Amino acid sequence: MVTVERVSESESGSERGWGLKLILVTSVLLLGTSSIALAVGPTNSTGVTTIASDTERAAGIEIVRVYPNPVTDGDRGEFVVIDVSRKTNVSGWELRDEESVVSLPNRTVSGWIVLSTEPKAVENITDEPVLQLTGKISLSNAGERVRLVRDGTSVTTVEYSDAPEGELYQRDSGEWTWQPFGATDLSVVESGPSAARLFVLPDAPKAPASTLDSATDRILLGGYTFTSDRIASALVRAHRRGVHVEVLVESGPVGGITTQEKTVLDRLTAAGIDVHVLGGERARYAYHHAKYAVVDDRALVMTENWKPSGVGGHSNRGWGAIVRDSVTADELAAVFAADTGWLDTKRWREFSRNETFEPSEPSFESYPSTVPPKTVPVEQTRLLAAPDNAEPELLAVMNNATESISVVQVSIEGFDGPFTQAALQAARRGVEVRILLSNAWYVQDENRALAERLNRLAGDSPLEVRLAEPNGRFEKIHAKGVIVDSDQVVVGSLNWNPYSARENREIAVVLMGDAVGEYFSSVFDADWRGKNEELPTPIPVGIIAALGIAILIALVLANALEFEPKW
Repeated sequence: MVTVERVSESESGSERGWGLKLILVTSVLLLGTSSIALAVGPTNSTGVTTIASDTERAAGIEIVRVYPNPVTDGDRGEFVVIDVSRKTNVSGWELRDEESVVSLPNRTVSGWIVLSTEPKAVENITDEPVLQLTGKISLSNAGERVRLVRDGTSVTTVEYSDAPEGELYQRDSGEWTWQPFGATDLSVVESGPSAARLFVLPDAPKAPASTLDSATDRILLGGYTFTSDRIASALVRAHRRGVHVEVLVESGPVGGITTQEKTVLDRLTAAGIDVHVLGGERARYAYHHAKYAVVDDRALVMTENWKPSGVGGHSNRGWGAIVRDSVTADELAAVFAADTGWLDTKRWREFSRNETFEPSEPSFESYPSTVPPKTVPVEQTRLLAAPDNAEPELLAVMNNATESISVVQVSIEGFDGPFTQAALQAARRGVEVRILLSNAWYVQDENRALAERLNRLAGDSPLEVRLAEPNGRFEKIHAKGVIVDSDQVVVGSLNWNPYSARENREIAVVLMGDAVGEYFSSVFDADWRGKNEELPTPIPVGIIAALGIAILIALVLANALEFEPKW
């Protein structure tokens, strides 16, 4: 709870209760789940000394946030956040940097308080009480010491250096670090048991589309790019039958937003669907690279983009899971709310006015549907989000492997990356490790070089790296998946590089259960063997015709059975 009181009028501010779920980004930014104390010790991760004095501890007041370099002209909107553990009158107190001094007003305060000389520039970006300081202070972007002083004595002090634009200096896991202003701080969410409908692409493009068609309450769709007319039609149908539909996409994908994507997003907007675009100068993430949808009480998490080459089944080998679990769905909805509710998002109509768009060539290839979707029990689901928690959680999963690790990735950036090193360490302790990489032309050379290096380095340890040979089953690997000990599967948008894990918004799920492991292991094993499999012996034309009729009948039945409204 945070209150602000006028000494003369005893006017208290409204109380706020905060739950564990992240709904408002500003709540996480300025309040969090507990008070954050200053680090005590000689240096932090930036090599800057932070001081927690006896006076400070006795006063029960600490500086907990500094925002010296806003994304505004003239750095308007600088502020400092203090945590006041008990009601304290701050009349006569001063906030000092190395060049100026400003006075705090005659107020009694408690809780988290924002100190600013320009409150109007700050009030619209925080829910916390803002105290206007008398005078003018200009926090140096190059770094300096900031102090809160009472009667000439420093009560709390923090020192920083080289303030990145639009980032907040705050304590994280015992160390002071720079974080993008508005960044979330999500924990791994565990739930279960439940059930999940598993699918792979390009084999089962109807799985995500039919899930959207079965929505009765809400669809919150997050993506990197969105060019699928089929998915757009499903969203429009849902909207027309009263389902709440919203969409979030990246504002600056590699290569730019295409004319095809503009057409699709214009169509959604014209139908009355809210389309949000995340990015720009205030962007909290390098890329919004997640691929998911919240559909009623289900969480649909994939490795593929909302485009014909992904969910359309026209190109990529991808993995997906539709988890029927209200806890997972609600937490993913909270992520969506956080990512659409900050200063780095705009409505599509506003965003697209002054943008230019790139031409594109959609995929139209067809591939066999040999792996049908399957509904299986799930013992436990863990929802991961980058940059908040995905890297340490995935490393923990791999470090706990005792028998096997199977990895499928487009590519792996760098031999020294944390995930590559975790795989090597697992192999050295006797875990069988297989890594399957894409053979697509744009990553072929680097993937082959890395595979040769890792295979050579592995020596006698049970580690092998291969490049996939699709043999007509798909065009290229785009999946990002890990199978550990045949009973834990990681499915999501997280590429194996620190940039993806630490700079992007990524979403993944860890699904536990023998049936989950069996399903994705069978797909992985087939793709792993792909380059060694012989092409089938030619079959007489008459037999082909008979088989074609039988297959056609089977496909009709399969299509009828695949659409299951409950999923």
